[in-house]
Amino acid sequence: MRQFAFVGLGSFSMEMLERISEVTDQIIAVDSDPTKIEHVKEMVSTAFSVDLLDEEAFDRIFHDPVDVAIVDIESNGAAILLVTYRLKKLGVPEIIVKSNFEEYEELLRLVGATRVVNSDKEAALRITPLVLSSSLTNFMPISGDLVLAEVIAPDFTIGKTVIESNLRRVHHVNVVAVKYASERAADETKEGIFHDLDTTYRFKSGDVLLVTGNERDVFTFSGVQKVPQQGKKKSAFTSLLRNVIGKKQTN
Repeated sequence: MRQFAFVGLGSFSMEMLERISEVTDQIIAVDSDPTKIEHVKEMVSTAFSVDLLDEEAFDRIFHDPVDVAIVDIESNGAAILLVTYRLKKLGVPEIIVKSNFEEYEELLRLVGATRVVNSDKEAALRITPLVLSSSLTNFMPISGDLVLAEVIAPDFTIGKTVIESNLRRVHHVNVVAVKYASERAADETKEGIFHDLDTTYRFKSGDVLLVTGNERDVFTFSGVQKVPQQGKKKSAFTSLLRNVIGKKQTN
């Protein structure tokens, strides 16, 4: 059974802890607020109220191996960096960090974070496309530019099969499954369920297609034309750090 550690009990880590505690109690919870520790102590195997910046306390708490650590400290970016670094030093292989400091993401990865979560940013990535296009009913970034989306069948696909629509070659998207408009209309209280794609099925108005593809291609397929973005500017501190590391590696 995997051992989990929650360092800092912010809203993000509390959501995860409550879900994970339904499956296992092999959980260590650490926070400087005794009230929060009191709230979770029945859901975890061990709980500690300590100063999160106390390195000796860290060494005492994590004397046994931990497989996954979730860091969600309601504090400044420097404290999050320090805690992440100490967890890495203690040999934690998977460290998920919640951070509202977007400019710290690269630094967090450098000091040991295997994944950085910015809930506001991730929520925006999912919701913004739904606002831009009335054809998009759901949108989920997967990895890099790859996305999974639910798209109401565009007019140019109606009456055609997936092969006749030539979606992969012309529109560079793959249809994974279909919600049939007829089933959704039969019971308006239900959203309908996805069915495996039948290559002989002819799309009908109101069908919802589950598609995967590059973000730009999915946007275009759903009727949204993205404006080309300029490269993001990196913070001066991050750029300086990268240069220093690069020089050390070269030497």
